[in-house]
Amino acid sequence: MPQRRRSLRTRFVRGLGAATATVALASGLTACGGDAKATGAGGDVVTVGAVSNGAARQTELTVPAVEALRAQLPAAVRERGELVIGVGALPAGFPPLAYVGTDQKTLTGAEPDLGRLVAAVLGLKPVVKNSTWENLFVGIDSGRVDVAFTNVTVTEERKKKYEFASYRQDNLAFETLKDNPWNFGGDYRNLAGKAVAVSSGTNQEKILLEWQKKLQAEGKDISVKYFPDANSTYLALSGKKIDLSFGPNPSIAYHTTQTASGNAPTRSAGSFSGAGESLQGLIAATAKKDSGLAEPVAEAINHLIKNGQYAQLLAAWNLSNEAVTTSEVDPPGLPVTNS
Repeated sequence: MPQRRRSLRTRFVRGLGAATATVALASGLTACGGDAKATGAGGDVVTVGAVSNGAARQTELTVPAVEALRAQLPAAVRERGELVIGVGALPAGFPPLAYVGTDQKTLTGAEPDLGRLVAAVLGLKPVVKNSTWENLFVGIDSGRVDVAFTNVTVTEERKKKYEFASYRQDNLAFETLKDNPWNFGGDYRNLAGKAVAVSSGTNQEKILLEWQKKLQAEGKDISVKYFPDANSTYLALSGKKIDLSFGPNPSIAYHTTQTASGNAPTRSAGSFSGAGESLQGLIAATAKKDSGLAEPVAEAINHLIKNGQYAQLLAAWNLSNEAVTTSEVDPPGLPVTNS
Protein backbone atom coordinates (compact mmCIF):
# COMPACT_ATOMS: atom_id res chain seq x y z
CA MET A 1 0.00 0.00 0.00
CA PRO A 2 1.37 3.42 -0.85
CA GLN A 3 2.57 5.48 2.09
CA ARG A 4 0.00 7.62 3.86
CA ARG A 5 0.66 8.20 7.56
CA ARG A 6 0.01 4.53 8.35
CA SER A 7 -2.68 3.94 5.71
CA LEU A 8 -6.06 5.11 4.54
CA ARG A 9 -7.41 1.63 5.13
CA THR A 10 -6.12 1.66 8.71
CA ARG A 11 -7.62 5.07 9.33
CA PHE A 12 -11.05 4.15 8.04
CA VAL A 13 -11.35 0.56 9.21
CA ARG A 14 -10.53 1.74 12.72
CA GLY A 15 -12.60 4.88 12.50
CA LEU A 16 -15.75 3.62 10.80
CA GLY A 17 -18.35 0.96 11.38
CA ALA A 18 -17.51 -1.03 8.25
CA ALA A 19 -20.34 -2.38 6.13
CA THR A 20 -19.57 -5.89 4.97
CA ALA A 21 -19.14 -6.01 1.21
CA THR A 22 -20.62 -9.04 -0.47
CA VAL A 23 -19.23 -8.34 -3.90
CA ALA A 24 -16.64 -10.98 -4.78
CA LEU A 25 -13.24 -10.00 -6.12
CA ALA A 26 -12.69 -11.34 -9.61
CA SER A 27 -9.47 -10.74 -11.49
CA GLY A 28 -8.59 -8.06 -8.94
CA LEU A 29 -11.62 -5.86 -9.76
CA THR A 30 -15.39 -6.35 -9.87
CA ALA A 31 -18.08 -4.19 -11.41
CA CYS A 32 -20.93 -2.95 -9.21
CA GLY A 33 -24.43 -1.83 -10.14
CA GLY A 34 -26.23 1.42 -9.44
CA ASP A 35 -24.69 3.54 -12.20
CA ALA A 36 -26.40 6.55 -13.77
CA LYS A 37 -29.15 5.90 -16.30
CA ALA A 38 -29.38 7.93 -19.48
CA THR A 39 -32.49 10.06 -19.93
CA GLY A 40 -31.82 11.25 -23.46
CA ALA A 41 -30.97 14.81 -24.43
CA GLY A 42 -31.98 16.12 -21.02
CA GLY A 43 -28.99 14.44 -19.36
CA ASP A 44 -28.27 11.49 -17.12
CA VAL A 45 -30.04 11.06 -13.80
CA VAL A 46 -27.62 10.22 -11.00
CA THR A 47 -29.21 9.06 -7.75
CA VAL A 48 -26.98 10.29 -4.94
CA GLY A 49 -27.22 8.24 -1.76
CA ALA A 50 -29.06 5.31 -3.30
CA VAL A 51 -29.63 2.33 -0.95
CA SER A 52 -27.47 4.09 1.66
CA ASN A 53 -29.27 2.71 4.73
CA GLY A 54 -29.87 6.18 6.13
CA ALA A 55 -26.30 7.42 5.74
CA ALA A 56 -27.36 9.93 3.06
CA ARG A 57 -30.39 11.91 1.97
CA GLN A 58 -31.25 10.28 -1.36
CA THR A 59 -31.20 12.95 -4.06
CA GLU A 60 -31.78 12.66 -7.80
CA LEU A 61 -29.65 14.99 -9.92
CA THR A 62 -30.09 15.50 -13.66
CA VAL A 63 -26.67 16.04 -15.23
CA PRO A 64 -26.46 17.05 -18.91
CA ALA A 65 -23.22 16.26 -20.72
CA VAL A 66 -20.91 19.19 -21.48
CA GLU A 67 -19.60 18.60 -25.00
CA ALA A 68 -16.72 21.06 -24.61
CA LEU A 69 -15.40 19.01 -21.68
CA ARG A 70 -16.05 15.70 -23.41
CA ALA A 71 -13.87 16.95 -26.28
CA GLN A 72 -10.93 17.30 -23.85
CA LEU A 73 -10.91 13.56 -23.06
CA PRO A 74 -8.26 11.25 -24.46
CA ALA A 75 -9.56 9.89 -27.76
CA ALA A 76 -9.55 6.28 -26.55
CA VAL A 77 -11.80 7.08 -23.57
CA ARG A 78 -14.10 9.31 -25.60
CA GLU A 79 -14.55 6.70 -28.32
CA ARG A 80 -15.11 3.90 -25.80
CA GLY A 81 -17.93 5.93 -24.26
CA GLU A 82 -17.23 4.66 -20.73
CA LEU A 83 -15.39 5.98 -17.71
CA VAL A 84 -14.03 3.08 -15.67
CA ILE A 85 -14.10 4.28 -12.07
CA GLY A 86 -12.01 2.46 -9.47
CA VAL A 87 -13.00 2.22 -5.80
CA GLY A 88 -10.86 0.34 -3.27
CA ALA A 89 -13.57 -0.73 -0.82
CA LEU A 90 -13.06 -4.50 -0.60
CA PRO A 91 -13.22 -6.61 1.50
CA ALA A 92 -15.27 -4.28 3.74
CA GLY A 93 -16.58 -0.87 2.79
CA PHE A 94 -16.04 2.38 4.66
CA PRO A 95 -19.25 4.43 5.00
CA PRO A 96 -20.05 7.13 4.12
CA LEU A 97 -17.39 7.06 1.40
CA ALA A 98 -17.86 3.67 -0.29
CA TYR A 99 -19.74 0.53 0.72
CA VAL A 100 -22.26 -1.99 -0.58
CA GLY A 101 -25.82 -0.73 -0.14
CA THR A 102 -28.89 -2.34 1.31
CA ASP A 103 -29.65 -4.18 -1.95
CA GLN A 104 -26.40 -6.10 -1.36
CA LYS A 105 -25.06 -5.22 -4.83
CA THR A 106 -24.93 -1.46 -5.43
CA LEU A 107 -21.70 0.29 -4.49
CA THR A 108 -22.94 3.45 -2.80
CA GLY A 109 -21.14 6.26 -1.01
CA ALA A 110 -19.85 9.77 -1.65
CA GLU A 111 -16.90 8.52 -3.72
CA PRO A 112 -18.67 6.40 -6.37
CA ASP A 113 -21.49 8.97 -6.48
CA LEU A 114 -19.04 11.73 -7.40
CA GLY A 115 -17.49 9.47 -10.01
CA ARG A 116 -20.93 8.93 -11.56
CA LEU A 117 -21.59 12.69 -11.62
CA VAL A 118 -18.25 13.35 -13.31
CA ALA A 119 -18.92 10.65 -15.90
CA ALA A 120 -22.30 12.24 -16.67
CA VAL A 121 -20.74 15.68 -17.18
CA LEU A 122 -18.24 14.10 -19.59
CA GLY A 123 -20.98 12.30 -21.50
CA LEU A 124 -19.66 8.87 -20.51
CA LYS A 125 -21.29 5.78 -19.05
CA PRO A 126 -19.89 5.17 -15.54
CA VAL A 127 -18.53 1.67 -14.96
CA VAL A 128 -17.73 1.36 -11.26
CA LYS A 129 -15.26 -1.35 -10.28
CA ASN A 130 -14.68 -2.30 -6.66
CA SER A 131 -11.42 -3.87 -5.50
CA THR A 132 -9.04 -4.08 -2.58
CA TRP A 133 -6.94 -0.98 -1.96
CA GLU A 134 -3.83 -2.67 -3.35
CA ASN A 135 -5.56 -3.92 -6.50
CA LEU A 136 -7.01 -0.48 -7.12
CA PHE A 137 -3.55 0.85 -7.91
CA VAL A 138 -2.74 -2.26 -9.93
CA GLY A 139 -5.86 -1.49 -11.97
CA ILE A 140 -4.75 2.11 -12.62
CA ASP A 141 -1.21 1.01 -13.50
CA SER A 142 -2.45 -1.64 -15.95
CA GLY A 143 -5.03 0.61 -17.61
CA ARG A 144 -8.02 -1.44 -16.44
CA VAL A 145 -9.16 1.56 -14.38
CA ASP A 146 -9.31 5.07 -15.84
CA VAL A 147 -9.63 7.04 -12.63
CA ALA A 148 -10.01 6.24 -8.94
CA PHE A 149 -12.48 7.96 -6.64
CA THR A 150 -11.55 6.34 -3.35
CA ASN A 151 -10.28 8.81 -0.75
CA VAL A 152 -6.74 9.00 -2.14
CA THR A 153 -4.73 11.78 -0.52
CA VAL A 154 -2.41 13.77 -2.80
CA THR A 155 1.23 13.18 -1.86
CA GLU A 156 4.42 14.23 -3.58
CA GLU A 157 5.49 10.58 -3.65
CA ARG A 158 2.32 9.53 -5.48
CA LYS A 159 2.79 12.29 -8.05
CA LYS A 160 5.70 10.27 -9.45
CA LYS A 161 3.22 7.72 -10.84
CA TYR A 162 -0.19 9.42 -10.86
CA GLU A 163 -1.97 12.64 -11.77
CA PHE A 164 -4.67 14.17 -9.60
CA ALA A 165 -7.83 16.26 -9.68
CA SER A 166 -8.68 17.37 -6.15
CA TYR A 167 -12.27 17.23 -4.92
CA ARG A 168 -12.40 17.17 -1.10
CA GLN A 169 -10.42 18.31 1.89
CA ASP A 170 -8.66 15.60 3.88
CA ASN A 171 -9.83 16.45 7.39
CA LEU A 172 -9.92 15.03 10.87
CA ALA A 173 -12.69 16.02 13.28
CA PHE A 174 -13.85 15.98 16.87
CA GLU A 175 -17.07 14.22 17.85
CA THR A 176 -18.95 15.14 21.01
CA LEU A 177 -22.44 14.76 22.42
CA LYS A 178 -24.95 17.03 20.73
CA ASP A 179 -25.76 18.85 23.98
CA ASN A 180 -22.09 19.62 24.69
CA PRO A 181 -21.44 23.28 23.68
CA TRP A 182 -17.65 22.76 23.28
CA ASN A 183 -16.05 23.56 19.92
CA PHE A 184 -12.47 23.09 18.78
CA GLY A 185 -12.22 26.48 17.07
CA GLY A 186 -8.93 25.53 15.38
CA ASP A 187 -6.92 26.06 18.59
CA TYR A 188 -5.35 23.10 20.41
CA ARG A 189 -5.44 25.11 23.65
CA ASN A 190 -9.19 24.52 23.75
CA LEU A 191 -8.43 20.84 24.42
CA ALA A 192 -6.89 21.56 27.82
CA GLY A 193 -8.51 19.48 30.54
CA LYS A 194 -10.50 17.34 28.09
CA ALA A 195 -10.58 13.53 27.92
CA VAL A 196 -10.13 12.64 24.24
CA ALA A 197 -10.39 9.19 22.64
CA VAL A 198 -8.16 8.38 19.67
CA SER A 199 -7.15 5.22 17.80
CA SER A 200 -3.62 3.98 18.41
CA GLY A 201 -1.12 4.14 15.56
CA THR A 202 -3.10 6.62 13.47
CA ASN A 203 -2.36 10.04 12.07
CA GLN A 204 -4.85 11.62 14.46
CA GLU A 205 -3.03 10.07 17.42
CA LYS A 206 0.24 11.60 16.19
CA ILE A 207 -1.34 15.05 15.98
CA LEU A 208 -3.12 14.74 19.33
CA LEU A 209 0.07 13.67 21.13
CA GLU A 210 1.91 16.65 19.61
CA TRP A 211 -0.79 18.95 21.00
CA GLN A 212 -0.51 17.22 24.36
CA LYS A 213 3.23 17.97 24.50
CA LYS A 214 2.57 21.64 23.74
CA LEU A 215 -0.05 21.86 26.46
CA GLN A 216 2.18 20.12 28.98
CA ALA A 217 4.89 22.68 28.23
CA GLU A 218 2.30 25.32 29.14
CA GLY A 219 1.40 23.57 32.40
CA LYS A 220 -1.81 22.02 31.04
CA ASP A 221 -2.73 18.58 29.71
CA ILE A 222 -5.08 16.37 27.70
CA SER A 223 -6.27 13.00 28.97
CA VAL A 224 -5.70 10.70 25.97
CA LYS A 225 -7.92 7.60 26.00
CA TYR A 226 -7.79 4.42 23.91
CA PHE A 227 -10.59 1.95 23.19
CA PRO A 228 -10.57 -1.31 21.22
CA ASP A 229 -13.21 -0.28 18.67
CA ALA A 230 -15.66 2.41 17.57
CA ASN A 231 -18.56 0.97 19.58
CA SER A 232 -16.54 1.09 22.80
CA THR A 233 -15.57 4.69 22.05
CA TYR A 234 -19.19 5.67 21.54
CA LEU A 235 -20.26 3.96 24.77
CA ALA A 236 -17.61 5.95 26.62
CA LEU A 237 -18.78 9.15 24.94
CA SER A 238 -22.48 8.53 25.58
CA GLY A 239 -21.66 7.61 29.20
CA LYS A 240 -19.65 10.83 29.56
CA LYS A 241 -16.45 8.97 30.47
CA ILE A 242 -14.76 10.99 27.73
CA ASP A 243 -15.49 14.44 26.35
CA LEU A 244 -14.46 13.95 22.74
CA SER A 245 -13.43 11.46 20.07
CA PHE A 246 -10.84 12.50 17.45
CA GLY A 247 -10.87 10.71 14.10
CA PRO A 248 -11.34 10.98 10.33
CA ASN A 249 -14.01 13.53 9.47
CA PRO A 250 -16.00 11.17 7.19
CA SER A 251 -16.26 8.56 9.93
CA ILE A 252 -17.63 11.17 12.33
CA ALA A 253 -19.98 12.56 9.67
CA TYR A 254 -21.35 9.05 9.22
CA HIS A 255 -21.59 8.29 12.94
CA THR A 256 -23.55 11.46 13.67
CA THR A 257 -26.21 10.33 11.16
CA GLN A 258 -26.40 6.94 12.90
CA THR A 259 -26.82 8.42 16.39
CA ALA A 260 -29.26 11.17 15.40
CA SER A 261 -32.36 9.25 16.47
CA GLY A 262 -30.76 7.54 19.48
CA ASN A 263 -30.61 8.40 23.16
CA ALA A 264 -27.21 10.07 22.89
CA PRO A 265 -26.97 11.95 19.56
CA THR A 266 -23.60 13.37 18.64
CA ARG A 267 -22.27 16.16 16.44
CA SER A 268 -19.03 17.36 14.90
CA ALA A 269 -17.30 19.92 17.09
CA GLY A 270 -14.71 21.13 14.60
CA SER A 271 -12.19 19.85 12.08
CA PHE A 272 -8.46 19.99 11.38
CA SER A 273 -6.40 19.21 8.28
CA GLY A 274 -5.14 15.64 8.19
CA ALA A 275 -1.85 17.04 6.87
CA GLY A 276 -1.31 19.11 10.01
CA GLU A 277 -0.92 22.87 10.44
CA SER A 278 1.40 23.46 7.49
CA LEU A 279 -0.78 22.13 4.66
CA GLN A 280 -4.43 21.46 3.88
CA GLY A 281 -4.55 17.83 2.85
CA LEU A 282 -6.56 17.13 -0.29
CA ILE A 283 -8.42 14.08 -1.57
CA ALA A 284 -8.27 13.67 -5.35
CA ALA A 285 -9.42 11.65 -8.31
CA THR A 286 -6.38 9.59 -9.30
CA ALA A 287 -5.32 8.58 -12.82
CA LYS A 288 -2.14 7.21 -14.35
CA LYS A 289 0.46 9.92 -14.90
CA ASP A 290 0.30 11.46 -18.39
CA SER A 291 -3.03 9.75 -19.07
CA GLY A 292 -4.61 13.08 -20.00
CA LEU A 293 -7.53 12.47 -17.63
CA ALA A 294 -6.80 14.76 -14.68
CA GLU A 295 -7.52 17.97 -16.60
CA PRO A 296 -10.99 17.05 -17.97
CA VAL A 297 -11.94 15.40 -14.67
CA ALA A 298 -10.96 18.57 -12.78
CA GLU A 299 -12.97 20.68 -15.24
CA ALA A 300 -15.97 18.38 -14.79
CA ILE A 301 -15.73 18.75 -10.99
CA ASN A 302 -15.46 22.52 -11.36
CA HIS A 303 -18.58 22.45 -13.53
CA LEU A 304 -20.38 20.56 -10.75
CA ILE A 305 -19.11 23.09 -8.20
CA LYS A 306 -20.41 26.02 -10.27
CA ASN A 307 -23.84 24.54 -10.91
CA GLY A 308 -24.33 23.60 -7.26
CA GLN A 309 -24.55 19.83 -7.72
CA TYR A 310 -21.21 19.26 -5.99
CA ALA A 311 -22.60 21.01 -2.89
CA GLN A 312 -25.75 18.88 -3.12
CA LEU A 313 -23.64 15.72 -3.22
CA LEU A 314 -21.64 16.67 -0.12
CA ALA A 315 -24.74 17.84 1.76
CA ALA A 316 -26.49 14.56 1.01
CA TRP A 317 -23.58 12.66 2.59
CA ASN A 318 -23.10 15.13 5.50
CA LEU A 319 -19.64 16.07 4.20
CA SER A 320 -20.15 19.78 3.47
CA ASN A 321 -17.32 20.69 5.83
CA GLU A 322 -14.85 19.02 3.43
CA ALA A 323 -15.84 21.08 0.38
CA VAL A 324 -13.23 22.66 -1.88
CA THR A 325 -13.92 25.83 -3.88
CA THR A 326 -11.94 24.63 -6.92
CA SER A 327 -10.69 21.32 -8.25
CA GLU A 328 -6.95 21.63 -8.90
CA VAL A 329 -4.76 19.47 -11.12
CA ASP A 330 -1.78 18.11 -9.17
CA PRO A 331 -2.07 20.48 -6.19
CA PRO A 332 0.66 20.55 -3.52
CA GLY A 333 0.72 17.17 -1.80
CA LEU A 334 1.99 15.81 1.46
CA PRO A 335 5.79 15.84 1.41
CA VAL A 336 7.63 12.58 1.98
CA THR A 337 8.76 13.93 5.37
CA ASN A 338 5.10 14.16 6.44
CA SER A 339 4.60 10.38 6.37
